[in-house]
Amino acid sequence: MAFSADELRVVRRALATALNPVPLQDEDVQDCLRLAESVDDAVREAGRLRAFLLADLTRYREALPGSLTGYLELLQDALGAGYDPAADDLAALRALRDNPRAAALLERCQVLAEASVRARLARLIQAAPAPVSPVSVLPASVLPAQAVSAHPAPRARLLALPGGRAADEPKRPATPKPPAAPDPAKRPAPKPSEVFPPRRRPVPPPPPEERAAG
Repeated sequence: MAFSADELRVVRRALATALNPVPLQDEDVQDCLRLAESVDDAVREAGRLRAFLLADLTRYREALPGSLTGYLELLQDALGAGYDPAADDLAALRALRDNPRAAALLERCQVLAEASVRARLARLIQAAPAPVSPVSVLPASVLPAQAVSAHPAPRARLLALPGGRAADEPKRPATPKPPAAPDPAKRPAPKPSEVFPPRRRPVPPPPPEERAAG
C-alpha cells in the first residue's frame, strides 16, 4: 500500500503531534480521520483480494496437472503476498518436481513451511504455563530437612455426621433393666406382733381316769 503526497503530509503531522502533543486544528483532525478511513478500506480490500487469490489457487491445484502453468503463477503470487504453503501445495509440487519451475517453488515452499512450523511452536511454548517446581511434587521423605516443617500442622478432628452407616442398620430392642434392689433405709417399721410373738397357752393335763387307763 502506497501513500500519496498529501497522505504523507498528514502522517508526518500526526507523528509530530504524537511526539510533541499540541492542540490540533479542526482541519488537521479531519485529515487524520480521512487517512485512517482510507487505510481501513485498503486493508479490507487487501483481505478480499487475498481470499479470491486463495480460492483460485485451490481450484487450479485441484485441476492439476492440466493447470500447471496457472497454478505455479498463482502460487508464486500468493507466496509474495505472505501465504504459508499448505500440505496440499507441498504434495502437488512434489508430484511436479520434474518441472524446473515447480522444483524451485518446492524448495522455497519447504523453507517457508519449516519457518511457519517453528514460529507456531515458539508461540505455543511462550503461551504454555510455567513448569511446577520439583520441590512441590516430591514426597516429604525425599525433601531436605529445611523443606519439612519441624512442627507439622495439627490434624483436624473427625466429627461424626448425622446419619451415616449407623442410620442404615436396623434398630435393636432395648435391653430391659433389672429391678432395683429395695433400699433398706426405706423398709417399713416392724409391727409389735412381729417383734413380740404371742405366748402359747399351756395344755391342761389329762384327767386321772385317762392316765390310769394308760
